[in-house]
Amino acid sequence: MLSTSISIQDKKVFINWFLAHYQLKKRESVWILNYLINHDSLLNNVHFIREARFCPRGMIISTQCSSEVAFRFYKDHIVTTDAEKSFHDIRLNRHEPIYIQLSFKNSHQSAEYSAVLEDNPFLPDDFFITKREKQLAKEFLNFTLFEAEKKQLMDKVDYALDHQDRKRFIHYANRLKKLNDDYDADRLFIDDQ
Repeated sequence: MLSTSISIQDKKVFINWFLAHYQLKKRESVWILNYLINHDSLLNNVHFIREARFCPRGMIISTQCSSEVAFRFYKDHIVTTDAEKSFHDIRLNRHEPIYIQLSFKNSHQSAEYSAVLEDNPFLPDDFFITKREKQLAKEFLNFTLFEAEKKQLMDKVDYALDHQDRKRFIHYANRLKKLNDDYDADRLFIDDQ
């Protein structure tokens, strides 16, 4: 079970604030939140997080001002938009943690929401890596491999020169030239994207 420093009282205050300031897309969502407020044992197992889709038992509740889906409930690998079925699951499994994501305009800037938000322990390790960061990591890996192969070929070229082995010198010099040309061509292709 996830330990939390967010008190039941803080969660109640937040839910009341949320319901007073936002109109939800599904009326059943209001019922669920009101039900949670009135049952401390359930509220103790409620965790407000981001990205509920990764949780074993998660729920997304959206407001009218959000472009997100109105309601979605995740349990293990089953997904439903039926809020009533979700409500029954909450009532029947009151001792299981439930992870709730609230989708509303400017939620990332809401101090009230931030005050009750917890880290989502189910996010994949690479969730917060951007496409640009992935591209930079790939470029760095390619550069590292290029430099290692270039050094090996340069050592072989030097060895061939030291031993006056013209045939090997030409072979490794051509491979080194091709390696440099291929690497430069790959970099031009990446820069054009």
